[in-house]
Amino acid sequence: MRTDLAASYGEERLPRYTSYPTAPHFSPAVGPDTYAEWLAGLPAGASASLYLHVPFCREMCWYCGCHTQIVRRDGLIAAYQRTLRSEIAQVSETIGRRIKVEHIHFGGGTPTIMAPEAFAELMAAMRHSFFVLPSAEIAVEIDPRTLTSEMVEAMRLSGVNRASLGVQSFDPVVQRAINRVQSYEQTASVVERLHRAGINGINFDLIYGLPHQTVASCLDTVRRSLEVGPDRFSVFGYAHVPDFKKHQRMINEAVLPDGLARHDQACAIANALKEAGYVQIGLDHFARPDDAMAVAFEERTLRRNFQGYTTDKGDVLLGFGASAIGHLPQGYVQNQVQIGAYAQSVAAGRLATAKGYGLTDDDRLRADIIERIMCEFGADLGDICARHGAEPEAMLQSAARLKPLISDGIVRLDGDRLAVASDSRFLVRSVAAAFDAHLDPGKQLHSRAV
Repeated sequence: MRTDLAASYGEERLPRYTSYPTAPHFSPAVGPDTYAEWLAGLPAGASASLYLHVPFCREMCWYCGCHTQIVRRDGLIAAYQRTLRSEIAQVSETIGRRIKVEHIHFGGGTPTIMAPEAFAELMAAMRHSFFVLPSAEIAVEIDPRTLTSEMVEAMRLSGVNRASLGVQSFDPVVQRAINRVQSYEQTASVVERLHRAGINGINFDLIYGLPHQTVASCLDTVRRSLEVGPDRFSVFGYAHVPDFKKHQRMINEAVLPDGLARHDQACAIANALKEAGYVQIGLDHFARPDDAMAVAFEERTLRRNFQGYTTDKGDVLLGFGASAIGHLPQGYVQNQVQIGAYAQSVAAGRLATAKGYGLTDDDRLRADIIERIMCEFGADLGDICARHGAEPEAMLQSAARLKPLISDGIVRLDGDRLAVASDSRFLVRSVAAAFDAHLDPGKQLHSRAV
């Protein structure tokens, strides 16, 4: 991997392209009425994935970029769970039928902050309103520091089959600097309990670019993680945006790694995981060769959504909860971000949509190209453009940002086929950005490219 390119391109702030266009371009012009029309217009054979956002934690991790708040009173959590159940019923009634569901993902915040019986009731509500397939993947994000045995049992009885554990780093110096002290023993114990409950799909989240982090501490975290043996890893670069996430101001910027150090950390983690037998999936995921995600990558059916890389092949993602984002064939919708406003909308019998984006034909074309670049490190522009009734030459001419990438050897063009050079794949977001017609480089809304 080329450090000269990391220095040249690494400081630019770019989207992670979990959607296109990205959330900063959503508008209040798309509101509850529009969402209702889109839901009612879903094709008869449509299947969906469900995302449920639980925006509560017991304490704030200073690196966090999620919509969440600290809560001490369980009554607030119980009230929110009841609101989620009401919203689920509202959306299902607006669709007008029980559509099939193949994926369910609980994100946060800390979804397992709910009482075990409340979690079970929520799962029952989803099964009542939607036809959750027996083969559906049901995934829950977990904070190993607070997971109880009762919640593990509730997850087992509810059919949960995948758990994503926040690890970030096992370095105690780093942990104290980000206000997340979590021992290796805590994490390993949770994995053991999940396995005993039959929840065998385990994902670890790791972060590089944290305060005081070094290549050595990153590699030590990987080594200890491998002792536990998750079947997937998600490895993200820390996005320091204190203007948008005020709690990040608790992090001392003077001890944050610079762009080259971040690049070295990312490379070290990737190399260690690949040496351990994991397949690198796109930009930041790693999976065992027999894992469904690795198979999807090999078969070129990998997709990308708001949870990152996914095996989900559907075009309908229904988001529930404050700030949750949904994706339908017609466009994107996002719920009210503030919990109070979200709850008031649902209580009044209205869909909680605050803003969204209606897709144009050009958006769909560019979204297809960007997704293939992010998933496959390349794209057959001729094939994609043909499916959208467009000309690849016109698309290439509109991608002015592509020219320096080609000159620097980051991108190769063979006719209409675009490929990211193997030693430059860490810059795949820079390549995807070349096809982003909405990108405003002057706005610091995103994380650094490296």
